[in-house]
Amino acid sequence: MYSSGLVLEGGGMRGVYTAGVLEYFMDNNLFFPYIIGVSAGACNAASYVSRQPGRNRQVTIDYVNHRDYLSYRNLFLKKQLFGMDFIFDKIPNELVPFDFQTFKHSPEKFLIGTTDCLTGQPVYFDKNEFPDEILQIIRASSTLPFMAPAIEFHGMTLMDGGIADPIPIRKAMDDHVEKNIIVLTKPKGFRKKKSSFSWVPRYAYKQYRGLTTALENRYKFYNETLEYIEELEAKKDVIVIRPSEDYSVGRVERDPVKLTHLYEQGYKDAQDAFKRIVEWVGKDMVTI
Repeated sequence: MYSSGLVLEGGGMRGVYTAGVLEYFMDNNLFFPYIIGVSAGACNAASYVSRQPGRNRQVTIDYVNHRDYLSYRNLFLKKQLFGMDFIFDKIPNELVPFDFQTFKHSPEKFLIGTTDCLTGQPVYFDKNEFPDEILQIIRASSTLPFMAPAIEFHGMTLMDGGIADPIPIRKAMDDHVEKNIIVLTKPKGFRKKKSSFSWVPRYAYKQYRGLTTALENRYKFYNETLEYIEELEAKKDVIVIRPSEDYSVGRVERDPVKLTHLYEQGYKDAQDAFKRIVEWVGKDMVTI
């Protein structure tokens, strides 16, 4: 059983909101014993677990207009809108070094969610399960359909964790996390609509029947999860941090001004919720 935990949604470049939230937590030495994230949520959580303030902002906002980070050039040359080699190799190993040792020895349990393309089911990896391949696992969790090829990993074919389990609150509860803080990247009341191109995955990924089924049903599962979270929130069984203002930042946003506003909003929203969080979980329940 874990006394408290963080549940982190993905959302592509909207994840800078989560980066702002986690930055405030780091500035105030607030670390939770259990963390679970998918896609951009997992990326941001990694720098939180490795105790590297400022790193998420530097990696996302400062590099967003680098041609190897996010560009149609990448899509044309490498069939990747996001430069996955640049983001998950060159940046953490050379440009903005990731502290692998602190990450590895940190006391938090950190789970990274991915989607198994064959079954369409979520697959979660503990940070200590494959410590030398952690970047590959986070890359798999962040591999968006149509924007990058699937990742082969230990006999599995994996993609974006947000497909099978976009907000992994149920997994946290199954793991007996007593008090969950959920960080969302869209404002209250948001619901996904069914895509008018929902038939496309059946042809583009016909070899991955599980993935296509998960993609077709994703909007329904996502909306059901949001409704479940709002029910928990109404009963005061969870605390939810979500954007208090809508800056209309998209999944592939490249405007550093918009991204900075959303990042700063995350920082402020975490500041506003901080006292309530600490009173609810209890200081003795938080790793400080």
